[in-house]
Amino acid sequence: MVAIVSVSNYLSLLDEEQLELKSFALEKLDSLVDEFWSEIASSSIDKIKKLSESSQFAKHELASLILSKVYYNLSDFPNSMKYALSSGNLFNVLSKSEYVETLLYKFIDEYIKLRVQLESNKLTKVDERLESIVMGMFDRCFKEGSYKQALGIAIEARRLDIIEKSISESGNITGMLSYCLHICNASVSNRHFRQSVLSILVKLYLAQEKPDYINVTQCLIFLNDHQQLSNILLSLIKKDEDSLLLAYQIAFDLFQNGTQQFLLNIRSLLPKVEKKTKGESTTSEDSMEIDEKPSSFNIRLEKIHSILLGEITIGMDLEFLYRNCNIDMHVLQSMKAASELHKGAIFYSGTLFANAIMHAGTTIDSFLRGNLEWLYKSTHWTKFSAIASLGVINKGHIKESKTLLKTYLPTNTVGNTPYSESGALYALGLIHASHGEEITPYLVEKLQLINNPILHHGAALGIGLASMASGKDELYEDLKTILYNDDAISGEAAGIAMGLVMLGSGSKKAIDEMLAYAHETQHEKTIRSLAMGLAFLMYGKEEGADVLIEQLLLDKDPLLRYGGMYTIAFAYCGTGNNDALRKLLHFAVSDGSDSVRRAAVTCIGFILAKQPEKCPKTIALLAESYNPHVRYGAAIALGIACAGTGQKDAMEILKSLTKDTVGFVKQAAWIGMAMVLIQTSKEQTVESENARKAFATCISDKREDSMSKFGAVLAYGIIDAGGRNCTIQLFSPTGHRNMNAIVGIAGFLQFWYWFPMTHFLGLALTPTSIIGLNKNLEMPIFSFKSNCKPSLFAYPPETKQTTANLKSKFEAAILSYSRKAKLHASKSSSDLTEEKKKELAEKELKEKEDKEKEEKEKEKEAAEPLFERKSNPARVVPKQLQYIQFDDPRYQPVKKNPTIGILMLKDLTPNEPEQLVVKEKPETTTTINSSGVSGTINSNSSATANSTKENLPEPTTPEPFEFNEA
Repeated sequence: MVAIVSVSNYLSLLDEEQLELKSFALEKLDSLVDEFWSEIASSSIDKIKKLSESSQFAKHELASLILSKVYYNLSDFPNSMKYALSSGNLFNVLSKSEYVETLLYKFIDEYIKLRVQLESNKLTKVDERLESIVMGMFDRCFKEGSYKQALGIAIEARRLDIIEKSISESGNITGMLSYCLHICNASVSNRHFRQSVLSILVKLYLAQEKPDYINVTQCLIFLNDHQQLSNILLSLIKKDEDSLLLAYQIAFDLFQNGTQQFLLNIRSLLPKVEKKTKGESTTSEDSMEIDEKPSSFNIRLEKIHSILLGEITIGMDLEFLYRNCNIDMHVLQSMKAASELHKGAIFYSGTLFANAIMHAGTTIDSFLRGNLEWLYKSTHWTKFSAIASLGVINKGHIKESKTLLKTYLPTNTVGNTPYSESGALYALGLIHASHGEEITPYLVEKLQLINNPILHHGAALGIGLASMASGKDELYEDLKTILYNDDAISGEAAGIAMGLVMLGSGSKKAIDEMLAYAHETQHEKTIRSLAMGLAFLMYGKEEGADVLIEQLLLDKDPLLRYGGMYTIAFAYCGTGNNDALRKLLHFAVSDGSDSVRRAAVTCIGFILAKQPEKCPKTIALLAESYNPHVRYGAAIALGIACAGTGQKDAMEILKSLTKDTVGFVKQAAWIGMAMVLIQTSKEQTVESENARKAFATCISDKREDSMSKFGAVLAYGIIDAGGRNCTIQLFSPTGHRNMNAIVGIAGFLQFWYWFPMTHFLGLALTPTSIIGLNKNLEMPIFSFKSNCKPSLFAYPPETKQTTANLKSKFEAAILSYSRKAKLHASKSSSDLTEEKKKELAEKELKEKEDKEKEEKEKEKEAAEPLFERKSNPARVVPKQLQYIQFDDPRYQPVKKNPTIGILMLKDLTPNEPEQLVVKEKPETTTTINSSGVSGTINSNSSATANSTKENLPEPTTPEPFEFNEA
């Protein structure tokens, strides 16, 4: 065959009048267009267009297809797509050609864009021809078995029907459901559509023969469906023991991820626990018949209520943190020494804050007990902070909170100052944060009875923390009354507390009232607190917060624009939303207020909290800004987004900021560095050890700026938070927002204006433990394997107390013989030639190298084991979870993919007697009086943190003997 070198003969046929000749020419051109597209484009494209536009011409669709291919080769994709749509069924989506594949991707992108516009009512209809092509693409995916590809496209295109079809027809429904759940939480930015997808997943999960109730629970938490969750719990506790364990696990997951109001709604739908005395019959409408003993259901129900109230989880966390507290007390003593040396309230407060954060939740206050005279130097608001720090240390000690703070709480006794009483009320809120049903009435009583703005300040903060996200209108009204007193001190606390109580409610009434008062009042503190309160109201609202965001961003008052930045952060936290990022970046570089710019950059960290790898790239240029406030925000944003990751890119930026010339920028760099490196070891990253040394150097350096030192003190507290057993995670392992952590970080950052807000950091700390419980909700003795070297996730070594700077009281006497010997040695050394000196230096260096080599060889001989066994309750940091293997011969977790937290264990040998872990945490408290000042101190902390572990064993009973009078 002769090779075709031109299509001019076919192109000439297009000029003929006979339609048959034109049709023949088009058929030939269609088969040759990929090779001769340039010739067609240069001479006959207009002729083919006329044929394409003529609906009377039988082959007009073929003409459109040829035009589409020509434009495709010209890289004019819009025209190529236009004519491909006009080609009808001739555009074959099943074809594997490069032309079809490329245009399909273009069509899908266009379809996705149009579907999004359709969902947001910006478009009324999608082109039917485009719809037909995309549906053909879905059919192709189903025929080829590419169900994940179809699912991904359907999620982006917001086609709920295709999502359901791709899962149900896949043949691997369980795997596809898990995949869809992951994609939905990670990628779907629209809240309404995400909830629609989750509703479909719930329906498909429950339709399975053996429903995965753990994942159903996660979906229902996102959907805020307390009705269905209560039904699931009720159905499970009426079944066998395995179902009961699953019900308990679901209840623990609900407590870990649900808000106070959400948990209250679930409990209100469950039957009330029947409490009867002996001889009393039970006639309750809520009582239900089950196959077992009459009291069995009541016992199970009572335990579910107890779990949802948080009694079990909080108690177990207290036990774990107390048992495993591993604080380096030398560090705290060096901070205290620095505070005494500089004699400034900033260092004194910083040391108190660092101690509180280090011991958060451990109930150990040995540092305070050992330094009572130093502690009693505090006055006014410093005393307020000192007393409030007890709330951070005893966080979760709910049952005995009032006993712990009895000496300081407002009473009729003389001696206490309003600052210490107010601090105690604030401490109660910190102890009961998000779980304040019992303590709230007491705090409200104090708020209403006492007419003192200082006491109102502590009581309002206490109410806000204790009733966080409860949505109680009566509490909001009580706080509003305090706000309307128009006092800067009480108004500052009231504004924040109102936002905390109504957290995430989006209440229009609250928004209107708070915004109106913010425009009326003249107190900057009150306006700023209301701005933060408005941000709290929009927690998790995403696009539902856009109206308020625009209103705040356009406000003339920079304090309200400041609140607008945090409103964006709270509404879109962890979503990575591009529009939210665009707004923050715009204000970060253009706003006239330094505070607004600082907040805008800081809030980028909240938006990217689920995508920490993106934050350093986004922040890099801002970290080099001429404006120190922008640099400050960049450091904090890195700390928030990359908390606990030890990420190298983030550390590089933060290290450069520690050399900044502005003190408060260095402060932020230290804090950000501590957040990034929390719970990392030297084995994971060398920066962990270097950072601790840098903190210590900064604290002890007399030339260092005071603001930088304060940052280093806080940073040391953060990196050792919760006895080195806590981390900062803005999201739970299952992808749910960690409400306490998000609120805690945002509140903590307000220390820029008001130091006592530092205590909010206690809310952001999450214990990193695996605690196994049996069917009786007790800790059995069980172990599991960690398949990595123990040093990889070990505690950092304790520092040694330095004595280099200690001056001797007496000068050492120098003998005449010693003086002569020194003179002789110096003379002989000066006589050495340069060569001799060089030889000696090389000899010393060689000896040093040989010594180091010998030490390394000795270390190799005593090789570290490649794994370790962990005992219940065990410290397991998030990165360690991938190495965990549950291989205990007796107990296995109910969850298929266990996460950090409480795990319900199935007993594989239930007939054998169980051994339980002996609890170490005492329950009593003592009161100490010293220097004429009384103070309530928790007896859990003796002179040293671990004194309870060093008690001598009890003496054995004496051997039997016979007594003889003789």
